[in-house]
Amino acid sequence: MSKTAFIFPGQGSQSVGMGKDLYENFPAARSIFEEADDALGFSLSEMCFSGDESDLQLTANTQPAILTTSVAAYKSLVDEGIGKPEFVAGHSLGEYSALVASGVIDFADAVRTVRNRGTYMQEAVPVGVGAMAAILGADIETVEAACREAADGKVCSPANVNSPSQVVIAGDSDAVDRACELLKERGAKRAIKLNVSAPFHCALMMPAQNRLENDLAGLPYTKFEFPIVHNVDAAVNFDETRVADALTRQVSSPVKWLQSVQNLIANGTARFVEVGPGKVLSGLIKQIDRNVRILNVEDTESLRNTQETL
Repeated sequence: MSKTAFIFPGQGSQSVGMGKDLYENFPAARSIFEEADDALGFSLSEMCFSGDESDLQLTANTQPAILTTSVAAYKSLVDEGIGKPEFVAGHSLGEYSALVASGVIDFADAVRTVRNRGTYMQEAVPVGVGAMAAILGADIETVEAACREAADGKVCSPANVNSPSQVVIAGDSDAVDRACELLKERGAKRAIKLNVSAPFHCALMMPAQNRLENDLAGLPYTKFEFPIVHNVDAAVNFDETRVADALTRQVSSPVKWLQSVQNLIANGTARFVEVGPGKVLSGLIKQIDRNVRILNVEDTESLRNTQETL
């Protein structure tokens, strides 16, 4: 039997207006947005639906906003009687949405935790000191070698292994610039600096990781309804006692998205449903394997389409 994985997007999928259609049409989505507003003590829903783009781009706002929109989409799906997945996974921040969906972390706890996570990541590195760049058309071995060479005593390493032809690197700004030049010389199609506020998923994030570790240690974790594939090791996990460690290490470790998707496919997944704003992950999965079915849920129309297909 072919299996289904629900996958949840990370930072970069945000846009003003996200979640509004779900909020207006599904009581389950409305209650999630209301719960987020209560948990955070300000109107996150207003920021998502009609706020200022620049406010939504702040990491401490982006993370709870994407989590809330994703969980609202998931709860709407469940309310409509769509079957449960065999697996869940999320890209970076999306791993929290996946854990809420699988019943391991309470939503209110998750939204407060990712609000802090965004703040810690923002404060870990002064603005302008770090950078990230997307490398297109170079394999991971080539990227790793260029990063090692470019580091020169500073930090420069793969941050997201997204697909066979897309790796994002992160580290000290000058080291990332050197790696980009080296990779262009070595045949990368493009090396594009990303407009991000901090260098995520590299060793410069250790101060954030240490702060988040305390928050994660204090959360209650309940049993999985269905297993997750974690970013840090791309392995299937059904043990709630391992979650805090995986989420802690994730902050400074590369997101192994390519390997996660390959593992899901090896475990029989033939359908992926991207649950949350945008279609970033759908695009990456097309680059990984064109034979799998890809659906998404971010508003009423896409939910109905997915409902009919499933």
